[in-house]
Amino acid sequence: MLTLFLQAPAQGNSTTMLMMMGVMVVGFYFLMIRPQMKKQKQEKKFQEELKVGSRVVLTSGLHGRIAQIQEDGVVIETLSGKLKFEKAAISREFTDNRFGEKATKAADKKEVIETEKK
Repeated sequence: MLTLFLQAPAQGNSTTMLMMMGVMVVGFYFLMIRPQMKKQKQEKKFQEELKVGSRVVLTSGLHGRIAQIQEDGVVIETLSGKLKFEKAAISREFTDNRFGEKATKAADKKEVIETEKK
């Protein structure tokens, strides 16, 4: 009886094992790596499209308006004054998230009026 437990198990097909490992790697890529890369691209695009006057929310929860954009960061104007932050600290644009299409339509109308005045 002891000799039955000490015997090595039968070897399976190595190609099946390799296929299973390949499926796991592909699944891991589509479930973990690809969505993360997509999110990083969206964040980078958002940070590049920031403009002066946009109302934003920082990752710390601080609300403010972008007063100045510099190479190494942005200056945020709050009720208590102006503070300098990294661009990565900006989590979202407050205006779009709160007011949606109304804010973008109002901003477009404001731009048209300003260009007509010039």
